Amino acid sequence: MSDYTYQHFNVTFPPERQYVAHVEINRPDKMNAFFESMWLELSAIFTRLSSDSSVRAIVLSGAGDRAFTAGLDVKAASEGLLSDTNAASDPARKAAQMRRHIDELQGCISSIEKCEKPVIVAYHGISYGLAVDIGVAADVRVCSADVRFAVKEVDIGLAADVGTLSRLPKVVGNYGWVKEVALTARNFDAEEALRVGYVNRVFKTKEETVRGALELAQLIGTKSPVAVQGTKELLNYSRDHTVPEGLWYTAVWNSAMLQTKDVTAALLSGIQKRKPTFEKL
Repeated sequence: MSDYTYQHFNVTFPPERQYVAHVEINRPDKMNAFFESMWLELSAIFTRLSSDSSVRAIVLSGAGDRAFTAGLDVKAASEGLLSDTNAASDPARKAAQMRRHIDELQGCISSIEKCEKPVIVAYHGISYGLAVDIGVAADVRVCSADVRFAVKEVDIGLAADVGTLSRLPKVVGNYGWVKEVALTARNFDAEEALRVGYVNRVFKTKEETVRGALELAQLIGTKSPVAVQGTKELLNYSRDHTVPEGLWYTAVWNSAMLQTKDVTAALLSGIQKRKPTFEKL
């Protein structure tokens, strides 16, 4: 495996979990709160994992016992992104610069969604603001019983702008509930997150949550990577398009991908009652 060394993230490849990458946010002394260079590292990691043929599924978790991430490092942001250092500049030009910067940050989070490999987020503890932005860009979310979620942005004077307001309603299918938690910034717990469909599963502890996420990733890793990556792509496309558009894109996609040898390998393994093996993609 190529070297994956980053300042604020641990990237490991558990030897007992073939084809699985484990990405861990690693700033536990600051409750894994994000500042700008962490956004860029996150994007670099998922962009790289997307094309790594040795990886078929990814788990994202947070280091330490207290938080998956507390969200934006407000102190760092107040000295950078949120500071008013160009108060005398032309408002239109200042707005253009801010728009470009927000677009860049949105792209960092979208790198999770654009990653060709399925991404499973394992939440625990405090999971505020950016934690939700990250989760809705992923494919599957699981959590520990102690988790505390919040769409926190209105409490710091802004509308969430890197994914939650666009993706969360599509994840849970309940605009009323989304508007409530986004407008109030109130906490919601594991039971409520499970009830509304934000998380797939709740585990007792952080350790069980990460282990469960890794087991799920391992199961995905046993499937045809052609089929898995195609399924993620087609589901994301169909979510954002009409049914006829989704069907047409699926037909075009599979007209190429059904030529894979993986179909024959899967069918033969079923007949021969053995586990199939698939080439890297």
